[in-house]
Amino acid sequence: MTKLSVNINKIATLRNARGGNVPNVLTAAINCQLFGADGITVHPRPDERHIRYNDVLEIKPLITTEFNIEGYPSKEFITLVLSVRPDQVTLVPDPHDAITSNAGWDTLKNKIFLTEIVSEFRKKGIRTSLFVDTNPVNIENAALTGTDRVELYTEPYASGFNRNAIEAVEPFIKAAEIARNAGIGLNAGHDLNLDNLRYFHQSIPWIEEVSIGHALISDALYLGLENAIQMYKRQLA
Repeated sequence: MTKLSVNINKIATLRNARGGNVPNVLTAAINCQLFGADGITVHPRPDERHIRYNDVLEIKPLITTEFNIEGYPSKEFITLVLSVRPDQVTLVPDPHDAITSNAGWDTLKNKIFLTEIVSEFRKKGIRTSLFVDTNPVNIENAALTGTDRVELYTEPYASGFNRNAIEAVEPFIKAAEIARNAGIGLNAGHDLNLDNLRYFHQSIPWIEEVSIGHALISDALYLGLENAIQMYKRQLA
């Protein structure tokens, strides 16, 4: 069954907008798990505009499911991940000022760089995933780094879904098949929501995990957090 990892960055964004500790990201992490999430995802950035490095340290002992830390593998990020030892680390090629992740790795150009980092994390028993687009070259070279999984960047699917769902998902099916044939696991994330998630999952039923934050937290404002999580879980059933 495909797992749902809830990204709680947007809860931290709301907290940081006012200062103080409301809403409490630690309580959010606990509740997301109680409400059915299969994991918690955080993406600390250098400016700490949402999840802070200290949040990551405080969240780790509260995780009873799986903990996924996303981010660009800077020296500070690598040190944090090795200290926390999450279940999974997802490496993204974000520049320091990125509003959100908007591209996958060029794994051919960065193969040596990524291979060294993947090896360092795997030695510590941390599952690795590389954020990639559907370009076969990037998936094939991702597999050569020794990574356990790739995470498909699904914004192109989401943006094309309402125009032509079959056409939008086709390159992702092909990419998923390349990953499977290469012997690596498959995750997906970015702009998946209640409108497009079920079709994506039905098209690629062997996907192991989806990471969803912005859409789910936004839906929770109207539906409630527990109801939103359960509605997303039903799309993956």
